[in-house]
Amino acid sequence: MHEMSLCESLISVIEESAQREGFTKVTRVRVEVGRFAGVELPAMHFGFEVVARGTLAEGARLDFDVVPGSAWCFDCGQTVELDNRMDPCPICAGVRLQPTGGTEIRLKDMEVI
Repeated sequence: MHEMSLCESLISVIEESAQREGFTKVTRVRVEVGRFAGVELPAMHFGFEVVARGTLAEGARLDFDVVPGSAWCFDCGQTVELDNRMDPCPICAGVRLQPTGGTEIRLKDMEVI
């Protein structure tokens, strides 16, 4: 389950930020997750709850902003939004698509005390 390692990395970033910025408690964490990132959001919620135990993020709410997938269509020359990587181009039905977005996982912001 790679979501657990993602959560461990997230906690590391939060702890580094706490040392640098001087906060002692995190109440909310918002993560931007691309539709093509291959992350199971329920598994990430569970992993965050487990990994956050005993840290300044224990009990923090984890929210997600899901970023749509996008791709460049070689057939019509347009950048298009996709729900699934294997979907055809919604403009021309072409299947020669190069993903250009929606693979990211990023700590967007957090509420701290």
